Amino acid sequence: MKLSIIGLGKLGAPMAAVMAHKGHTVVGVDVNAAFVRAIEEGRAPFPETGLAEMIQANRERLSATLDYEQAVLATDVTFIIVPTPSEPDGKFSLRHVLSAAEQVGAALGKKQGWHVVALSSTVMPGSTGGKLRPALEAASGKKCGVDFGLCYNPEFIALGSVIYDMLNPDMILIGESDQRSGALLELLYAGVCDSQPKIRRMNYVNAEVTKISVNTFVTTKISYANMLAQVCETLPGADADVVTAALGCDTRIGPKYLKGALGYGGPCFPRDNAAFAAMARTNGVPALLAEATDEVNRNQAPRLAKMILSQLPEGGTAGILGLSYKPDTNVIEESQGVALARQLAAAGVRVVVYDPAAMENAKAALAGQVGFAGSAAECARQADVLAIVTPWTEFQALRAEDFKRENEKPLVLDCWRLLQPGVFDGAARIMTLGCFADGAASAAQPTGPRPVS
Repeated sequence: MKLSIIGLGKLGAPMAAVMAHKGHTVVGVDVNAAFVRAIEEGRAPFPETGLAEMIQANRERLSATLDYEQAVLATDVTFIIVPTPSEPDGKFSLRHVLSAAEQVGAALGKKQGWHVVALSSTVMPGSTGGKLRPALEAASGKKCGVDFGLCYNPEFIALGSVIYDMLNPDMILIGESDQRSGALLELLYAGVCDSQPKIRRMNYVNAEVTKISVNTFVTTKISYANMLAQVCETLPGADADVVTAALGCDTRIGPKYLKGALGYGGPCFPRDNAAFAAMARTNGVPALLAEATDEVNRNQAPRLAKMILSQLPEGGTAGILGLSYKPDTNVIEESQGVALARQLAAAGVRVVVYDPAAMENAKAALAGQVGFAGSAAECARQADVLAIVTPWTEFQALRAEDFKRENEKPLVLDCWRLLQPGVFDGAARIMTLGCFADGAASAAQPTGPRPVS
């Protein structure tokens, strides 16, 4: 097929690369000339696992332009995947979507034959049929469902694994204006996805509710696991990993996202949960579950900061390993590591931080508040209390010699249970979240993590 993709950001560029990789002719469009130039030169506009290689390998089928009309007239399906920033009340703004729709609609007005427009941005329920469809009809002078098709077709991905997730989704969600448009997208994905996903076709509003419901349910599961970890820290002999491993065996629950550690972050989970709560309140439905999920999540960084402060010697240095909101990305939006750094710095503590990918973004966010180490080992050497906040594989390579010093052994709060405790005997005290605090540590911190070595 011939596809145009409006928006070459962190989802749009990978989508363009994946579609070209699967043999489709793809034209990308963006208002950012640097993004367009990168695609035209065969480069990735930003870091993302596998993106640069996939763009370079498929240059003959992948191009980019600033010209909406050129792209729409040359293709059969147009995906709109532009930002929908959160408003102060938590709802998503459609300003970028409607701006794109005006130009896409104008191009549709000059085109003969059937064309499908698919909105992939996350929006509030009622947006596709309530605002986008009228905008396209007004700009094109044509009738949706008669002269062109319109679908809501969001992605379910995570930064750092966007390409893999697009090739291996659990589900393809299609909210359709008409069967012809839905069937066309179903046919497209049948040839794109390697995982043979379940395809669910429905009306716009059901698809819109499904999209934000998925992320809201996942965040609830994460916060439940984190609450459970806190409970285990108060019960002699309790271990959250043992409990959640058993819980995950129940098919009604499943093991994914069921690990007590720290809170969620990033550009999707926090705002989707807030948007779901805003939608519920607007419609007179109590949003208690979504609000409680958010409250548990926002308590994670303060909780960890309190643990660190209780163990930090006077004038000591706190170290933080992990500033990206998850491994394999440089994104720090709603990052637990950044939130922790700010809290400790505000308390007057000297803080040193390190992340394998997010240092530049972190320097912009934390300049003047913290020190920046050149490696995980350097961060460990400087810290009296070190917290491993993001589960980067690189941090598993830490060794005893990275901690050895003449004075008291440093304390390591291993939030994700990455380290092998016995390796650090005599060099560092390793504590893990989600386990009962016993011995000397419990006296200083009655409801904290367990010392392992």
